[in-house]
Amino acid sequence: MARIELRQVQKRYGDNLVIPGVDLCIEEGEFMVFVGPSGCGKSTMLRMLAGLETISGGDVLFDKQRVNDTAAADRGAAMVFQSYALYPHMTVSENMGFALRMSGRSKAERETAVNDVAEKLQLTALLDRFPKQLSGGQRQRVAIGRAIVRRPKVFLFDEPLSNLDAALRVQMRIELAKLHADLGTTMVYVTHDQTEAMTLGDRIAVFNQGRIEQVGRPMDLYRNPANRFVAEFLGSPKINMLPYRWNVSSSEMIFQGGCALAVQPMHGDVHALQRGDIVGWRPEDMRLSQPGVGLPGVIEFIENLGDVCVLYVRSPVMKEMLTVKLTGEQASVQIGDVVGVQPLIGGLVFAVDGLRVST
Repeated sequence: MARIELRQVQKRYGDNLVIPGVDLCIEEGEFMVFVGPSGCGKSTMLRMLAGLETISGGDVLFDKQRVNDTAAADRGAAMVFQSYALYPHMTVSENMGFALRMSGRSKAERETAVNDVAEKLQLTALLDRFPKQLSGGQRQRVAIGRAIVRRPKVFLFDEPLSNLDAALRVQMRIELAKLHADLGTTMVYVTHDQTEAMTLGDRIAVFNQGRIEQVGRPMDLYRNPANRFVAEFLGSPKINMLPYRWNVSSSEMIFQGGCALAVQPMHGDVHALQRGDIVGWRPEDMRLSQPGVGLPGVIEFIENLGDVCVLYVRSPVMKEMLTVKLTGEQASVQIGDVVGVQPLIGGLVFAVDGLRVST
């Protein structure tokens, strides 16, 4: 296991500064997830940790040792790629033991290490097969097994599940979580899939344009986003962000189209609302009400997901449609119904010029 520190780490490509200076501590044994949209710098940062990309400025430390100029093979980190990167002419056993063979380990040592890891990953029956004879999930387990046999200080995962179908991704998420619990090794995992980030990470670092917008535990980021970018990036369906102005005399939020919503004092919410100009509600914090109560709208589309329904409601209060997430039993509505949408005050996320305001 290793503790990783990033101190003002920068990356330039010519005159283009893509990562302007990142500070972050990843604790020993932690499962850290880098999440963000495509091109935000998360994979570049992972490759700098691995030693596959040079660092243009700042320092990377493993257990307080600066590794900027340390070769990738000498950092004690093992990387698992999106593309599996298995040797097609080698069996599963040979692929998993390749790094051990290159480091001069004996055949007996290699076989013992490979067999132990294969049992852990349920690959024992596949050891004599070639990659072309494996499914996508099996190939990814082999790639993970090849990393494990090296007994690294750090595991680095670069979107390892993105080539798998939905069912396999769920299965592999469970296996990765169990693997981390069993090994206790420091893991850094890159993904653009917020579901993977929310379910796997001890903590999440949200990247945007080469910067970290916020670091924290998954539900802390979900319920207490530091800014509008984090609030809108995390959560599916996306958070409802409504512009408004505050009416001091009536203690009401006035939305586009003149719709007003009265707010009773609750946990300091009114004070924050008085300073805000954008208010956010998660879809699960919205409820349907009778027409004329709450925010007016017409249901334009319904996603029936079995256990829940997501309603898309056209309303004059915002340009985009309001999204409302309800349990199946609550969603006895149809497309075209005129409804009211009643937000739950306890679910508010406030913003002033895009920055969160504590309540």
